[in-house]
Amino acid sequence: MALKYKRILLKLSGEVLAGAAGKGIDNGTVRSVCSVIKKCADEGLQIGIVVGGGNFWRGRTSGEMDRVTADSIGMLATVMNSLALCDGLHQIGCEACVMTSVDMVRVAEPYSKNKAEHHLNRGRVVIFGGGTGSPFFSTDTAASLRAIEINADILFKATNVDGVYDKDPRKFADAVKYDTLTQDEVLEKHLGVMDSTAAAMCSDNNLPILVFNLNDPENIYRAVHGENIGTIVK
Repeated sequence: MALKYKRILLKLSGEVLAGAAGKGIDNGTVRSVCSVIKKCADEGLQIGIVVGGGNFWRGRTSGEMDRVTADSIGMLATVMNSLALCDGLHQIGCEACVMTSVDMVRVAEPYSKNKAEHHLNRGRVVIFGGGTGSPFFSTDTAASLRAIEINADILFKATNVDGVYDKDPRKFADAVKYDTLTQDEVLEKHLGVMDSTAAAMCSDNNLPILVFNLNDPENIYRAVHGENIGTIVK
């Protein structure tokens, strides 16, 4: 089956890399996610990745700490996850690199749109660490920003539910799943696909979003081949 997209931006939560433990990094989970990413890359898909840091740190639950400081720690947490993901890809023979919005040249390459495009066109998976590089912005916003900058065809948002519902399906048995939504509906109905800044950015730039479940990493492969996975927001 042919690829539906040429270039995607994959947004992963930090919790995904933690596996069942819920914190830290689970090597088995990293391997399973990386194997599917490599399979897609081997077929010619260009892949950018933004990963969160919630398995290490959540700035919004940091208590009385200064918000700027808390968010700076969160940015560093995303870099740790980015490095772990990059190492997992290297171990299975997939070319990948980490680019960070906060300069740390001994650890990773500084982010540059042009250099990122160069890596993607060479077939490398590019992992964007450090969020936007500024406090008060989520990694969802970072994912939207990087997707727009690299001209991704779509933003893949991997979650722990199988799409977008009219209410939380973990709390309400009568929750109804949407197969498709418009960007305006997401904003008007406050559906919580992503934070409002990220959602507005996608809407303003006509960037479609696919929300799907990553409990089975193979869903990434199915989605890039056009199978009906999750909910499309366009």
